[in-house]
Amino acid sequence: MDFLKGLLIRVGSTAVAFWLATLLIPGISLDSDSATETVITLVLVAVIFGVVNAALQPIIKTVGCGFYLLTLGLIALVVNGLLFLLTSWIAGEAGLPFHVDGFWPEAVLGALFVGIVTWILGAVLDRD
Repeated sequence: MDFLKGLLIRVGSTAVAFWLATLLIPGISLDSDSATETVITLVLVAVIFGVVNAALQPIIKTVGCGFYLLTLGLIALVVNGLLFLLTSWIAGEAGLPFHVDGFWPEAVLGALFVGIVTWILGAVLDRD
């Protein structure tokens, strides 16, 4: 039961972070007609983002270990921006009305913003 609770908190906080990103960061858009469609789209984009990160992040960190050391971890901003852009592309291919205009500054700032907001909401909501 704790696993399901943690999963729901992560997906919900990521969906809220994506929603806030669409409101605050120019170039990240969500064009839906109804509130229901918006919520469904945000949850699906949050799930896509989670799957993309879970599948590719460990591979990228292992292969690019030298770059992480060489740049003192700053390459992570580029990697997270690219994964954010990949999420936008997958959402577009799935017919979801979520779009990121480009890599800089939209995807990089969006990934940074979503990461920070998700971390804060996860810390606040995951209290026992």
